[in-house]
Amino acid sequence: MILTSLPRDAATALSTAGDFPRPKVAVHFKAVGSAPTLRKQVCSISSTQRFEVVVAYLRRVLKVGEMDSVFLYVNSSFAPALDEVVGNLHRCFKDSKDQLIVTYSMTPAFG
Repeated sequence: MILTSLPRDAATALSTAGDFPRPKVAVHFKAVGSAPTLRKQVCSISSTQRFEVVVAYLRRVLKVGEMDSVFLYVNSSFAPALDEVVGNLHRCFKDSKDQLIVTYSMTPAFG
């Protein structure tokens, strides 16, 4: 038996599966070790952006040179792939204040 179309409930579920409840999410940056602390630690980033945008934003704010490293971790536990969608990270790893916690360091800090 081959289905030629999805049942209406499945089609509706799939059409909204990639949607995010908010167009922007709050990202809270926390410095680790000798990394400089940001003046504005919480910023809003579009849910549809990839994590590479978060990295680029932090590098720009910290004025990090091209050859210098910055290591970013979600919830002080793992470094997401650069192509991971910020909304998905927020959906899975947000804290009780509805913020995505991103810790950063100038040297490898975890793992």
